[in-house]
Amino acid sequence: MRNTTDRQTIENKLERILIQVQKPGRYVGGEYNQIVKSWDSVKTHVALAFPDIYDIGISNLGMAILYEIVNQRDDVLLERVYSPWVDMETLMRKEQIPLFSIESKTPIRFFDILGISLPYETLYTNALNLLDLAGIPLRSSERTPKYPLVIAGGQAVFNPEPMAEFIDAFVIGEGEDAIIEVINLYQEWKQSKTSRQHLLEMLSTLSGVYVPSLYQPSYNQDGTLQALVKHHPDAPDRVLKRFCPRLPSPPTRFLVPNIDVVHNRVSIEIMRGCSRGCRFCHAGMVNRPVRERPVDEIIRSIILALEHTGFEEIALLSLSSSDYSQILDLVDQIQQHFLQSHLKISLPSLRIETFSVGLMDKIAKSRPGGFTLAPEAATERMRNIINKPISTEQLIHTAGEVYRRGWKTLKLYFLIGQPNEQIEDVKAIADLCKNVLYEGRKHLGRKAELHIGISTFVPKPHTPFQWASCNTEDQIQEKQKLLLNELRNPGIKVTWTSPAETMLESWLTRGDRRMGNVIYQAWNNGARFDAWQDRFDLNAWSTAFQQTGLSPHFYTHRLRSDNEVFPWDHIHIGVTKSHLLKEFKKSLNGVLTPNCAEHCSGCGILHEFGTIRRDHPGNYWKCPELTA
Repeated sequence: MRNTTDRQTIENKLERILIQVQKPGRYVGGEYNQIVKSWDSVKTHVALAFPDIYDIGISNLGMAILYEIVNQRDDVLLERVYSPWVDMETLMRKEQIPLFSIESKTPIRFFDILGISLPYETLYTNALNLLDLAGIPLRSSERTPKYPLVIAGGQAVFNPEPMAEFIDAFVIGEGEDAIIEVINLYQEWKQSKTSRQHLLEMLSTLSGVYVPSLYQPSYNQDGTLQALVKHHPDAPDRVLKRFCPRLPSPPTRFLVPNIDVVHNRVSIEIMRGCSRGCRFCHAGMVNRPVRERPVDEIIRSIILALEHTGFEEIALLSLSSSDYSQILDLVDQIQQHFLQSHLKISLPSLRIETFSVGLMDKIAKSRPGGFTLAPEAATERMRNIINKPISTEQLIHTAGEVYRRGWKTLKLYFLIGQPNEQIEDVKAIADLCKNVLYEGRKHLGRKAELHIGISTFVPKPHTPFQWASCNTEDQIQEKQKLLLNELRNPGIKVTWTSPAETMLESWLTRGDRRMGNVIYQAWNNGARFDAWQDRFDLNAWSTAFQQTGLSPHFYTHRLRSDNEVFPWDHIHIGVTKSHLLKEFKKSLNGVLTPNCAEHCSGCGILHEFGTIRRDHPGNYWKCPELTA
């Protein structure tokens, strides 16, 4: 009865306030393919939160996967929640409206489990804001059994320590199987009527689940981590990531939003993981090994998704789409099935070679707005350091093929500030871009345009560059100023990441558990929507560091020693730390490592997952260690 009363109160208040907000459609639900179940008809109630606005969260593939998987169970309901925009948050606090689910307008505090997706670190303060708006204590230690179990997953939680005080349990790695096991264990605990502490201890026995309250960090005098000591005998010494040996069928009943959002399309993941081994790339390391979906399953999923949604665009997703071993067959079958349907197909993350241009040529009936390539560096010296072996000649030739085929706009992405970068390497970016535009002008004249995205390197956990330092703000500004001065040519557009945003990401991505106090203070100082340029408040973070007595420079600008204990060392991705260190040292000498689909580099995946491979012989893994 209480839930019904609260829901009715929320709905009544929403009728009054929604006319005052920018996009009421963010909060009302009712989308086509939405799943609504009777609250009293199920045993377990799960809320799944994406801590950014609806416009972004509804397009998130991870959310779509879990929404479909969990709601297939008759004994569980899963409803969604997103961060309200600042106008809505102000009204919710004024009207004392607690954070509620989209589907049934039920207050989040009444759910059994609250799952928070954390794909990137700049969502941390939004995650705290979600908890606060829901009326849930921010710190795990302050929650009693009347509050939901708060779990988190996503790419950012491969270093869970900065958010350790706020999350009851982290699911490390792939969540399709893990979320079901968490729900089953929660139901078992609910029947047992034991303490919340017992629930956390039970969760720590699940593969891939990390319960931070069962561990205590200690620090050396220089501030580095000495050890993370477990204080419960059943807690694992290290947490091995969850891993789906066979990719489950992709979702096909995507929610169809009633308002304009970032992506109105069907997203089909054709493969997971990458075998290229770029040394800066977090996703390429933590998502190993490569697993591919069969062509017939992809085609079947596209057909069903189009029937269930009416979307007119399909995105074939992966970290490196043109590395999909059956890509030509897939493109041919897409043409056969959808030639007359006016379907728009996008293939992101293509290799820099003419093969990629030919692929896009086959699936594009009319030229799209732009063609995107990511050389990351402009000199072969730097590309050897980062292990991205592309010759300048190959890049220029591919660019020429793009323009020759009629694409008017080519987008290039570069990463400045990588280890051992010299100012000459930065200037080479400008020189390369001018040469690319010149190539375009040869084919299209002044119609040829070049868009350049300049990001700044941030060393990521579980990568060979986790030992490296991050550039200072002054160094970043010097490099950006050089590029902006050099690239004032007509036809060239440059976008870049602000040095302050780079500093924030570098603090958070390699932070230890003490960083949690900084995140809390920054949120308390008003930090919200840190991923949004116009909302990011550097002063809130600078003040937070002063309030906690921590130095931001400690997390950003120092080189790590070979034997330093990292805050994330207890999280094991399957790739060994010794392999990552070997790769880092090879980078210092500009030594390349071959594509691991062609030559095994002994990263450690075989040791952790080789037996699983033998149990699933029908699934294609592109890793010589696992297919031998």
